[in-house]
Amino acid sequence: MVADLSEYMGISQFGQAYRIMMENDAHAPGSVDRVLAERMIRLCTETAAQLYARYTPTAIHYLEGSRPRLERYVRQAIKGCHTEEDKVEGIASFCSRLKEKVEGETLSEMVLGGLEEDVVERGSDWCPDVARVACVLCQVAGIPSRLVMLFNTDQAYSGHVIIEAYRSGAWGGVDPLTNVVYRSQGRPATTWELMRDPGVVKAHWRGSSTPYNTPGQFRSAAISNYLVWDRDKYDYSTSRANDYYRSILEISQRGWPGGLRWIQGEDES
Repeated sequence: MVADLSEYMGISQFGQAYRIMMENDAHAPGSVDRVLAERMIRLCTETAAQLYARYTPTAIHYLEGSRPRLERYVRQAIKGCHTEEDKVEGIASFCSRLKEKVEGETLSEMVLGGLEEDVVERGSDWCPDVARVACVLCQVAGIPSRLVMLFNTDQAYSGHVIIEAYRSGAWGGVDPLTNVVYRSQGRPATTWELMRDPGVVKAHWRGSSTPYNTPGQFRSAAISNYLVWDRDKYDYSTSRANDYYRSILEISQRGWPGGLRWIQGEDES
């Protein structure tokens, strides 16, 4: 039976606490990252077949020359790469280095959102921004890709964003923030596989450099299509950390004294 995907769409799919967290997203209201979250489709037993069939286009419609800065970044990222797998690895590595540009940045200096070219120029360690960059770089390189939102619904504030890239006839998870290309037995590993097989997730653990490589982080997931040639459909306003996220980040920087927990009553009925 084909599921009505609209029933599995949006920020209310993962419980009240995560809905409130995403309603208070630090990205500008109405901006691209907010819209992509609102349009995400929960990946579950009812939707998996459709999401891995024709939900995301695998034809590339990028017009060469339309975004020359992105093309320059792609050339840098995939220099010396010959296969699609090599190119995915090159793009993941390129994007993982964006956080180096913001080392030592204070909360008041943090900028979120904007065009992908601008994210690359300023750097970022904010996973939605880095994943969005990786997504469009893959597409400019001729590799279909889409965004994947991950939620450890057993923990507070445990959301993360990665991508899936399509090559060798299959979708495969890629974490561009930590430079992890998920594979199982030498082939791309889908998010759906990672959700159901904790061993595949654990096999990619590299200590503190891969904090999101835990089975818990893959407890729940959603997929959102984002296509580089649809630029004119989105608002790319930038923003600063709002009071909601500032309070979370400040206690995070102190190591969560008292343990990781919802601190603003998000989980109260």
